[in-house]
Amino acid sequence: MRPIHAIVPALLLAGIAGTVFAQAPAPAPMSSDPSKVVAGTYAIDGGHSQVLFTYQHMGLTYNMGLLSGATGTLTIDPKAPQNAKLSVDVPINTLHSTIAKLDEEFQSKMFFDAATFPTAHFESTSVKVSGKSAQIMGNLTIHGVTKPATIDATLLATGMGAMSKKPAMSFSGTATIKRSDFGLGLAVPMVADEVKLTITAGFDQK
Repeated sequence: MRPIHAIVPALLLAGIAGTVFAQAPAPAPMSSDPSKVVAGTYAIDGGHSQVLFTYQHMGLTYNMGLLSGATGTLTIDPKAPQNAKLSVDVPINTLHSTIAKLDEEFQSKMFFDAATFPTAHFESTSVKVSGKSAQIMGNLTIHGVTKPATIDATLLATGMGAMSKKPAMSFSGTATIKRSDFGLGLAVPMVADEVKLTITAGFDQK
């Protein structure tokens, strides 16, 4: 049993912490209403943005991996969302499949050659908007090759960021690309050419 002189300070600290948290204002509720977006230029929140990639392996399994650490900007005005501009860079060295040997191969000249081509880059060229959803057309550069790509995006939430204390928003997105288009077609068709991307992205106003 703990001595009373050790228990009393712990209880006091717990009481103080409870009081502080009870007095802290609750974060403002977020909205999924596109009209609530605050116009401006936003920076990607690299700590809360990820790209999941999925591809079929040998006709049996669907292998997956993640990329993170994205940087870039989104400029948007809710009164003219079709004029939005998106520019994103994703560092290839963050690619993580949970399989160490495969991760080494992905980073090597066999695949992405991350030392020579350290980032994947997407630059929007046009946007079609329908309510909370948008088709973001643009150019995707991977492995030094640039090809057209389309992201189907959905607004998840917008409001005042609890941590940043600035206008914030988040999106989900999907896209499908062919790795052979970017010079990464090793083992096609045993390993599928088609790669599905599932994206989650957070933004804070600059």
